[in-house]
Amino acid sequence: MNLDNKNQYEKLDKGQVAKSIEFLPDQFRQVLEEARLIKIPKEYSKATQIIVNGMGGSNIGTYIIRTALSDQIKAPISIIPGYSVPASVDKNTLYVISSYSGTTEEPLSVYREVKKRGAKIMAITENSPKSKLMKLMLKNDIPGYVFKPQYNPSGQPRLGLGYTIFGIAVMLAKAGFFKIKVRAIEDIIASMEIWTRKLNPLSPKTQNNAKKITLELFDKIPVLVGAEHITGNLHAMRNHINECSKTFAAYLTLPDLNHYAMEGLINPKSNKKNLAFLFFDSNLYDKRVQKRSDLTKQIVKKNGIKVISHKLQSKTRLAQAFELLQLGSWISYYLGISYKVDPAKIPYVDWFKKQLK
Repeated sequence: MNLDNKNQYEKLDKGQVAKSIEFLPDQFRQVLEEARLIKIPKEYSKATQIIVNGMGGSNIGTYIIRTALSDQIKAPISIIPGYSVPASVDKNTLYVISSYSGTTEEPLSVYREVKKRGAKIMAITENSPKSKLMKLMLKNDIPGYVFKPQYNPSGQPRLGLGYTIFGIAVMLAKAGFFKIKVRAIEDIIASMEIWTRKLNPLSPKTQNNAKKITLELFDKIPVLVGAEHITGNLHAMRNHINECSKTFAAYLTLPDLNHYAMEGLINPKSNKKNLAFLFFDSNLYDKRVQKRSDLTKQIVKKNGIKVISHKLQSKTRLAQAFELLQLGSWISYYLGISYKVDPAKIPYVDWFKKQLK
């Protein structure tokens, strides 16, 4: 496999997935510019819990925000996708309905019950004639963010994360749960533009960490390992690998995995051949977690399983989350190209949705 062969990208990437990943900094910049248009009622700041209902690509952003900003957001965030409404939802709940397309049936189905409970409701969706959620927001004066995804040519929600990650972050900030430091976000966007040049298909594999890791993961089941502020990224990267690469993947978090998962490495014996553990390290982890990571790698190696390590370089928790978001997106893209699949298409998801109608 030659990841420096430009022809294979043109042949396989009909859905412009690479272009959407390259546009990730532009997605963030668009939200930053439109943040002044997002108006949230002052009384929303009185909520004591935050619940987000979104499926797949529409909840990835919340996973990342919840962990990357866990030291700043003043209320607990629960991600509860599906058709049911938890008993705890009441007037003290900030309930976020998240649907990139605005047509996802699960989050739309709970609106009446959530409203009946007196919850404070916000929503996020794209500006599209097909968006039922946008129409619901207009009809019932639901605050939130309606975006035009001009920097996501693929049309896939999982590749429009700049809108959903930062869109939800701005909504929560406007609701009074934390403060956005605009200068810090601008610096991160500038860094993302640099990372894009280092990771995109034009960057040779000798200098491209995403391509290097892809070559290590090819023909293996990736097991992603990380801790603390990047655990939301592990969830996102797992989803990306499933959809873009058409590859099964899993993730484990430190220190929790040390209390159960290590004993599961022994069997089946095919683990040695099939698995590859990809560790994401950080100097921002608790010192004990850093030691646990090193010891865990030793145990994985003792079981004859491949270990790959990558150390995040950014100086803040939030910047490392976005650094890993880009790296993980490119890895999933290159894996898809390596398996000679169109990284945009999701044939089983599309088939499943048709059968549900």
